[in-house]
Amino acid sequence: MLYVNPASKLAQPEASPQRQGSNGVADLIAFARRQSTIIVAVTLACLGAGVLYLVNTQPSFTGQATMIIDTHKNNVFQQQLLIGDSPVDSAMVESQVEVLRSENIASAVIKQLRLTDDSEFVGPGGGLVGGLLSAVSGLMDPDAPRSQTGLSRRAVEAFASRLSVKRVGLTYIIEIAFVSNDPAKAAQIANAVADAYINDQLNAKYQATQRASVWLQERIAELRKQSSSAEHAVVDFRNKNNLVNSGGRLMNEQQLSELNTQLILTRGQTAEAKARLDRINEIVSVEPDATVTDTLKNEVITKLRQQYLELKAREAEWSARYGTQHQAAIQLRNQMQELRHSIKDELQRIAQTYKSDYEIAKQRESALEKGVNEAVFGTQVTDQAQVSLRDLESSAQTYRTLYNNFLQRYTESVQQQSFPITEARVITAASPPLTKSKPKATLTLLVSSFLGLGLGMLVGRLRDLSDRSFRTSDQVEAVLGLNCIGILPLLQPSAPAKDGLLPVPISPGGPRAINHDAEVFSEIVHAPFSRFTEGLRALKVAADLANLDRSKKVVAVTSTLPNEGKSTIAACLAQLIAQGGARVVIIDADLRNPSLTRRLAPHASFGVLELLQGTKTFSEVVWTEPVTKLDFLPAVVGSKIAHTSEILSSQPMAMLFERLKADYDYIIVDLSPVAPVVDVRSTSGLVDSYIYVVEWGRTRVDAVSHALTDAKNVHEKMVGVVLNKANISMLSRYESQKGSYYNNKYYSRYRDER
Repeated sequence: MLYVNPASKLAQPEASPQRQGSNGVADLIAFARRQSTIIVAVTLACLGAGVLYLVNTQPSFTGQATMIIDTHKNNVFQQQLLIGDSPVDSAMVESQVEVLRSENIASAVIKQLRLTDDSEFVGPGGGLVGGLLSAVSGLMDPDAPRSQTGLSRRAVEAFASRLSVKRVGLTYIIEIAFVSNDPAKAAQIANAVADAYINDQLNAKYQATQRASVWLQERIAELRKQSSSAEHAVVDFRNKNNLVNSGGRLMNEQQLSELNTQLILTRGQTAEAKARLDRINEIVSVEPDATVTDTLKNEVITKLRQQYLELKAREAEWSARYGTQHQAAIQLRNQMQELRHSIKDELQRIAQTYKSDYEIAKQRESALEKGVNEAVFGTQVTDQAQVSLRDLESSAQTYRTLYNNFLQRYTESVQQQSFPITEARVITAASPPLTKSKPKATLTLLVSSFLGLGLGMLVGRLRDLSDRSFRTSDQVEAVLGLNCIGILPLLQPSAPAKDGLLPVPISPGGPRAINHDAEVFSEIVHAPFSRFTEGLRALKVAADLANLDRSKKVVAVTSTLPNEGKSTIAACLAQLIAQGGARVVIIDADLRNPSLTRRLAPHASFGVLELLQGTKTFSEVVWTEPVTKLDFLPAVVGSKIAHTSEILSSQPMAMLFERLKADYDYIIVDLSPVAPVVDVRSTSGLVDSYIYVVEWGRTRVDAVSHALTDAKNVHEKMVGVVLNKANISMLSRYESQKGSYYNNKYYSRYRDER
């Protein structure tokens, strides 16, 4: 029971009685045991609240439908849609989730199912809480009109609070859940939300397509007019500029081509005629016997040439027969000469024909060249006009193409209006749930229990933090810097007594004899092996160790406040020491409130004051316990004494203590508390060591710290601190590491009587 701490100076007080250091699970268990009452109470209260919630909460059922945003829908018309669909991505899916939660969908379902007539949506709500809220709302606004608009707004708010829409992971699947008191209604509304969303999408696309169709009609009419005007402009321009097409080509171009072809042919013919003319002239002038192509076809020349050849053959024959100078030969040669002249004349006539043909060819060529030149000039003018014509034709073609495209899109829009499609489709329709979704009894009770447990531990922790009293020896040593030399249990008196002392009857041995069986000594006498008695032995050992150099020991007992048990401890410590055979005297030095005198010598008429004044002798004022020979100097105070500190520090008091040291081994002094009066501070010259009594679980930390800070001379001679009136069973809950020590069965073999 003796605790040693080498700390010598007063430490700062801590905010919590919880001990320095931590022992993990053991500390947690000790905390739970220490605050078990409040923890159990709060847990039971929360559990009761959970049960009350289950009893008064109307059960709810959740209907759940599943739909998908189909990214691979089939295009019925196999054509590009008029209203293009945006690609389906995460942002779009999240957008559709918000659309499902929108007030537009809620209003459509409410209107379709007539939920404004359903008390679940416009009534007070289910359960006790809903009724209370409705009653409070009615009291705050009793005259609130129940208009259709107000009912609709209230139904929409209730609907939104019960609707849950979420995306399943990263898929394109959306879950629609609705909570209702009726399982069939929950499934019906969940399906209605899905249908309303699909209808909303269809209507949105239909309206967009319809608006596009109206715009297309106006645009088509405008394009038709523009296309017609452009085509008329092309025709007018062609007529104005004589741009006539023939076989896909302009007449000027075709004429130029034909003239050019004829010119080429004519030039060839002219060259050929000239060549024949030149050849015939050469033949005529140089070689009359030569032939040209036409001579072979001329019958006259052919006959003449045949006659010439015959004559030539005869002339050769006659010349050979009769000689060249023969008259017949000469005559034949003359005939041959005439034939040659005739052939030459015929050739000249042919040459004239060739010349005529040549002249005709030249004239034709000139005429064609002139025509070509004129055609080329006309073509140049036409080409300039064609530039403007192409612009007009391009504009007309553009308007015509736009008109045809818009007409096609208009046809598609009409088809889409008659058969609209959407990406969303229901893959799982909601069915009435078989079990309620809330309140879940098991979960509610578990949450209530854990909440209560947590709240109870929080309250318990707050109680610990707000506990400013001393509970453990470790706390004493950490806060005060003093040894905790003993922890004394709370004695159970037969009758309540002030300051922890029990009334003492008059001893039968005489008016000045202390009763050995007095209840203040009963624990020492009748239970010498009890915790209390063993704790007192620890005090004696600590006092002896603190005064090893003194054969005579003056030990004073004090406390911070009254009623902490200092007088009882002083008396019992003196009795214990006296039982050991030492000569002991105990002095009641609490001159303001001599409670020890009222317990040990209630009939004393004079005491230490009279002894100091010299009116009485020591033998006249001392009281003795007959068995242990414990002497007691009472303090009899008739009225309040103002200067008790001067009495305690006076010279007669010092002389009294010197006299007592000569006769006694131990002088036990019961002093007044430190906080209310300054008497203890004035005794530092008389006392060798002080024992400081602190009531367990009652004396505040700051009060003790303040008192010892003001009494530094007392603090310097302090043996240690005694935690008095401790609840041992509770103490183990504060000192988890010492709990087994206090409750150990082996320790009880040494502690308890047998």
